[in-house]
Amino acid sequence: MYNQLFVRIAVSTAFLSAVADRFGVWGAPGASHVSWGNWANFVAYSNTLNFFVPESFGNILAIGATLLEVVLAILLLIGYKLRFTAFVAGILLISFAIVMTLSLGIKSTFDYSVWVGAAACFLLRTADNFPISIDRYIELRKK
Repeated sequence: MYNQLFVRIAVSTAFLSAVADRFGVWGAPGASHVSWGNWANFVAYSNTLNFFVPESFGNILAIGATLLEVVLAILLLIGYKLRFTAFVAGILLISFAIVMTLSLGIKSTFDYSVWVGAAACFLLRTADNFPISIDRYIELRKK
């Protein structure tokens, strides 16, 4: 019961921590353990990963990734539409892993544990039930 909740919290905090870094919550650019430190640095990083699209499209992709990470983190935390949410989160992480591998090399995906996160999401999708979730609450209300 608690293992799937732990996976939900772990993936959610990973998403939210990355988003927080983009807005300087973890510190300024160049500070210890800070990947970006501000939005401009994150967009530059995103453009590096998305080398196959025009740079003018980079801000849109950065915003899209950020919004998806926030929405998926919230849905995982509250436990809403968990099988679908876990699947989408896994696909997002696989997408990150692929573009990171193509642009930066495979090691970058290991450093950020992208494959582990994706695997956790796909494993979460196979859970039989989610006793601590809004999904469970909705299910009980229908009875």
